[in-house]
Amino acid sequence: MFGSPPPGERFSVSGRKAKKPYAEENISNLLPRLEEKPVKPPRYISIYRPSVKCEAEKNKAQWKTMGPAKVAVPSPKNFLQKHSKEPKLPARRKEQDPKKLPELSVPRRTDRPVMGIQSEKNFINTNAIAVITGLPKKPQPIYVDRRQGDKYLLETSGLLPKYIKKKDYGVIPKYVTRRNEERERAQKEYETSILENLRKKAMKRLTDEERKTLLQGLKKNWEEVYREFQGLPVEMDTIPKKINKEKLEIQMKQLEHDIDVIEKHKVIYIANE
Repeated sequence: MFGSPPPGERFSVSGRKAKKPYAEENISNLLPRLEEKPVKPPRYISIYRPSVKCEAEKNKAQWKTMGPAKVAVPSPKNFLQKHSKEPKLPARRKEQDPKKLPELSVPRRTDRPVMGIQSEKNFINTNAIAVITGLPKKPQPIYVDRRQGDKYLLETSGLLPKYIKKKDYGVIPKYVTRRNEERERAQKEYETSILENLRKKAMKRLTDEERKTLLQGLKKNWEEVYREFQGLPVEMDTIPKKINKEKLEIQMKQLEHDIDVIEKHKVIYIANE
């Protein structure tokens, strides 16, 4: 049952075949081998590539491309210098006449007022005449709450009936009148529309002549459908024949029902659509 392993093979303690730690020696392994690179299939190129590229270049506008704009590279001579970005004051203007001073809005210390001008107007007499001929100033109406109380203005106290003496006191304002007219107009339009809808939905009574004409037309239709029903074959062996027969029977029943209703009722009302 247990035998020795064949020569040249090694087994582990568990009885399994042990792996060889090295490859089998072969003289062909000593020859250098060239690495075979996988050949890639040619890349797919659409036949519409030239036309699409031409159209894209034709419709391309400025500032609509990806990436930075293609502008001229600055010259290395125009490098950034120190204090070149600081604000500079404008050049000082040279005064033509340094002795000439600017005009001032205030008089100088050396200026002298004009002397010797006199007026012949008598201000005392003029003021006296203005006071004598002028109207006396009306005092403001006041009131006091008690004999030795404080004084208050009468106009702002609410005791003076100035509002009831206005010309438009008690008169309805124009905006209220206009609003009332608009409300009445809207109410009339609403009532008119309601009456119009009721009139449209009112029931219309058929006259005797219309009733007879309608009854004769229904009977004529029934006769035509009955004549078509009588012309059907006796044997109904196909589905279309059965469907046609059921259709004619339904039409005849409906016409018979309508004729019965009109003959039973002498007065008929129809709703207006």
